[in-house]
Amino acid sequence: MKIFSFSALWLSTSLALASVFVLPLSQKAEKEINKTFDVTQTTLNLVLTQDYEGIGHEHFFRVLHEEKLLGYAYFGEAPSKTDTFEYLVVFDVNFKVKKTKVLVYKEDYGGEIGSKRWLKQFTDKSPKNRFEYRQNIAAISGATISVKSMTEAMNNLMISLDSWRNNGEPHKK
Repeated sequence: MKIFSFSALWLSTSLALASVFVLPLSQKAEKEINKTFDVTQTTLNLVLTQDYEGIGHEHFFRVLHEEKLLGYAYFGEAPSKTDTFEYLVVFDVNFKVKKTKVLVYKEDYGGEIGSKRWLKQFTDKSPKNRFEYRQNIAAISGATISVKSMTEAMNNLMISLDSWRNNGEPHKK
């Protein structure tokens, strides 16, 4: 079983992705993506050839199974109190959030943002949705900085995806 099956673009981005995400993280991300789409293996292809207004091209992938598009995956990093945390956002083919997952959280406090219950607030949202701390995103005692950071990261991602989709980019090969 392959860890990731990538196109030729994977070869050129393997160093960039490896510098952001360690190998066990890649296995964890693969497991989450496969579980989200209920398949045993997926192929990830880069969507962008260059960065686009807040979307790093090396962080955004098409998720394919047997050459059929299942959706998209975005790997991001956001600041916590004294470090950063890494997260995954999985979208369906219409860019509706299927799953968010905190993959690596390095702080002693605030890790509650990784709970399924808290992260479900982002599920089924589209790039048209916006998130606001304490309005439609719940606060977590002891995790204020991480909650605000994840909320801002999701907002920035959704704003960028909305702009990108309006420019017709998802349909380019």
